[in-house]
Amino acid sequence: MDTTDLVLAIFHHLLVFSLAGIIGAEFVLIRGDLGTATLKRLAGIDRHYGIIATLIIVVGIGRVFYGLKGWEFYVHNWVFWAKIAAFVMVGLLSIIPTVRFISWSRQASGNASFQVPTAELASVKTYIRAEAFIFLLIPVFAAAMARGYGY
Repeated sequence: MDTTDLVLAIFHHLLVFSLAGIIGAEFVLIRGDLGTATLKRLAGIDRHYGIIATLIIVVGIGRVFYGLKGWEFYVHNWVFWAKIAAFVMVGLLSIIPTVRFISWSRQASGNASFQVPTAELASVKTYIRAEAFIFLLIPVFAAAMARGYGY
């Protein structure tokens, strides 16, 4: 039994679950009144989103190169690449909400009467819904990989 593989797997799973929680938090917070405090909270949560996503990549690369299955398992596994594609799509979809959260937070800090434009709010909600939906594919692909599919 390899302790390195176990530790990497534990961290990888905890980080992925944390990212799911962050997407859920953004989904919930974007629904209500977006006052200055909520906008700052969203910007802070989104900062953590970026940090956790980066850590997922770093730990995931560690799993590929130092895990029990070896890099050959991953490189030739179409399910792995589908999982990576889903992760990349979630990341790309998160760009617009991130930019909006930063912009809204800055505008609200300088103007106490700032209201989030309705069209922008609707757009961000759509992006976050899409992120959440595609994110659901990641554990599906992970479960398939764990059972040897795609190799």
